[in-house]
Amino acid sequence: MRTWSPNFPGSGTVVEEAWLAGRAEGMAKGRAGDILHILGVRGIDVSDADRERITSCVDLEVLGEWFDRSLSVTSAEELFAEGGTGDD
Repeated sequence: MRTWSPNFPGSGTVVEEAWLAGRAEGMAKGRAGDILHILGVRGIDVSDADRERITSCVDLEVLGEWFDRSLSVTSAEELFAEGGTGDD
């Protein structure tokens, strides 16, 4: 059985690393936007400081936990409660 491995110019180089970093940054921005959207639809106020904390986070694992919490919290501060995640 054959396996496919990408072999495009730049594979395994700084170019690929930059591409992957940009992709991860885009995913983080998208997830932060999703969190803010859910909180907004649910009518939960988000302070400027909390909005900045959410949008500046680049840790996809933390953002995933905040996303899950955004579905049930009653305040934005609950996203950051101890026992789940720390800062990014």
